[in-house]
Amino acid sequence: QGKQKKARKYAVMKRMISLRDERIKEKDRAKAPVKKKEDPSAIKEREVPQHPSCLFFQYNTQLGPPYHILVDTNFINFSIKAKLDLVQSMMDCLYAKCIPCITDCVMGEIEKLGQKYRVALRIAKDSRFERLPCMHKGTYADDCLVQRVTQHKCYIVATVDKELKRRIRKIPGVPIMYISRHR
Repeated sequence: QGKQKKARKYAVMKRMISLRDERIKEKDRAKAPVKKKEDPSAIKEREVPQHPSCLFFQYNTQLGPPYHILVDTNFINFSIKAKLDLVQSMMDCLYAKCIPCITDCVMGEIEKLGQKYRVALRIAKDSRFERLPCMHKGTYADDCLVQRVTQHKCYIVATVDKELKRRIRKIPGVPIMYISRHR
């Protein structure tokens, strides 16, 4: 009648002989790792991450009254929705002079959003905003802001994006400004 079907076995691997197997010739066999005894009198070296000198414990000494605030795309959009004057509300929040800074990446992101966000683009091109040039490839604004804040801890980051806030909270000494309840 017919050939009996044999069930296929899934995820079956060919078995390999380990290099320590006694069937392998002595010269090809892997040597067992030899443990070195540690010398107690030897100087021990450890990798300790270098912390920036501007941080005094968790307090950032580089933050001072003309505050430089890195503004994200969605912060501008949410301030328009909440009908807030961006610079004035920043000054009300911090009780000091604020210089809003905008990077080339954020500017490119707003321009890519098109005609619907022309008010945000007009606000971003305001003369009160300081323009920061970017020297890296790509226009992903979140990576740009995180990189800039990691290098120079003199900025406050203004964003509403949860993912960006989560990334910035991991960097010590960098404050975050956000909009909630229309303020």
